[in-house]
Amino acid sequence: MEGQSKTCLALVADETAAVHFQFWGEECDLFKPGDTIRLTNGIFSYNRNHLLLRAGKRGSIEKVGEFTMTYVETPNISEIRWVPDPNNSKKYVREAVISPYSRIFPPLL
Repeated sequence: MEGQSKTCLALVADETAAVHFQFWGEECDLFKPGDTIRLTNGIFSYNRNHLLLRAGKRGSIEKVGEFTMTYVETPNISEIRWVPDPNNSKKYVREAVISPYSRIFPPLL
């Protein structure tokens, strides 16, 4: 993978929701399942109409503990396909729910 950075995805969550987190390069090897992390100045980005959380160039991520808090796996806001709002190009709106298992966001028919 010369010239390309390694990327990997993880599910991160708190007591309100979950989202896919995209790790880049060395970040992929610094964390393991169950780690509690703190993200500072993170950003959301869209990849193929799916929402991803990441540290970005100006953000930072650090391990602050291990599996000691309550969290939920749904709603997973990465399971939603987001598209530009036809009435406001600066906003995104829900187009479809990707997972049939989402308890909070049932699939749109």
